[in-house]
Amino acid sequence: MHNPSREKIKKVLDDSKTIAVVGLSPNPDRTSYMVSEAMQRAGYRIIPVNPRADNVLGEKSYATLADIPEPVDIVNVFRRSEFLPELARDFKAIDAPVFWAQLNVVDEAVFDDLTDAGYTVIMDRCIKVEHAILK
Repeated sequence: MHNPSREKIKKVLDDSKTIAVVGLSPNPDRTSYMVSEAMQRAGYRIIPVNPRADNVLGEKSYATLADIPEPVDIVNVFRRSEFLPELARDFKAIDAPVFWAQLNVVDEAVFDDLTDAGYTVIMDRCIKVEHAILK
């Protein structure tokens, strides 16, 4: 598994405006909340995907990726690695261009499958850290 170059990741971040965050917690002490809040402050629209939350960070939360009524640029995943195959299927169904799995979230088969299908895939990287480094 080889993540895209830093130049490609910078282009992804520069070209993207909307991030669907799978597993975004409404708890401000959780990493998913802190990272998403930082990305929201940086100018990105955050769309929470959490079936147990109504709203997070002032945005309506959706139960699944398929429930989101608009296109998204990045699907950012804060779920454990064992959930990646199911999330990859959901991701393909909405046809977003970028699948991003946070630190310590990795599935090489999912990486290969999505990459082979033409998607940009980034795994085991924190979007907030990458944004801070590359901006």
